Amino acid sequence: MRSLRSLLLAVALLAAALTVPSSAGALVIGIGDQKPDMFSSPLFASLGITHARIAVSWDAMDTGWQRAEVDTWMNAAHAAGVQPLVGFGHARGDRRRVLPSPSRFKYEFRLFRKRYPWVTTYATWNEANHCGEPTCHRPELVAAYYRAMKQECPGCTILAAEMLDEPDMAGWVKAFQKHLGYRPKYWGLHNYLDANRLRTSGTKTLLRITSGQIWFTETGGIVSRDNAAKITFPESASHAATATRWVFNKLVPLSPRITRVYLYQWNAVRGDNWDSGLLDPHGKPRPAMKVVSTILKKAAARKRARAEAVARQQSASG
Repeated sequence: MRSLRSLLLAVALLAAALTVPSSAGALVIGIGDQKPDMFSSPLFASLGITHARIAVSWDAMDTGWQRAEVDTWMNAAHAAGVQPLVGFGHARGDRRRVLPSPSRFKYEFRLFRKRYPWVTTYATWNEANHCGEPTCHRPELVAAYYRAMKQECPGCTILAAEMLDEPDMAGWVKAFQKHLGYRPKYWGLHNYLDANRLRTSGTKTLLRITSGQIWFTETGGIVSRDNAAKITFPESASHAATATRWVFNKLVPLSPRITRVYLYQWNAVRGDNWDSGLLDPHGKPRPAMKVVSTILKKAAARKRARAEAVARQQSASG
């Protein structure tokens, strides 16, 4: 009887280790960056990060130069053993404001999957509620895109859309869900306002009006911007560390439904109009990198402790 009780306890501990909510340490942490630089970085390898995000245009497979860009990133990720999250968005160049029909979007998605069959995690549209995107007032069309993607790849994990935590987010999401007819299992959130203004309201709003998992598919602290944006933030390397700490200490614990965080971005490039890099343009780690490294080390220690507890119980039961 004692042996049976020990075995049951070991099984229970193993199950608990596999289902710990994100706020207790099972959070997936990834990096978002359009550049493949990080995949060859010894520092990136030392962190043990196995998830990364890239945003591509909906028609990326139509032109050779775009295919080459995506190939470079995808091949580097694959070689590094990193699982991509691919978010689709507006076309580049003169077609920026052109939106495809649902059938055309489905066809382009099929081409993408054929070229990268090992990728199984996608987001329907990048910052779909942002009025820099042609989808700003078209939630019903993005719902049709999402439905097409689900039909094309039933086994894929597909985020309904990636939202920016602006005031119009709630209305956009409600309209999307109304047109879709149900609540999707996954949403993406770019909660830069919450992170950089040290607030929680945007994240709480998306939690309230949706169900299922929420992934922070872009977030982090901003070092500097020069993109003529009307929304203002504090900007500095020290602020970015504070904002990054806020993401993990205040935003992630809001709900166990928050299960992934993709920080944007890995490294800054001199002359770019956006800088939230964990590394400066010279490759030197910034204070935010120390925050991330500490969080990853603590998560790894918790994982080891859970595994050791299970091993001890299994040994005792034997």
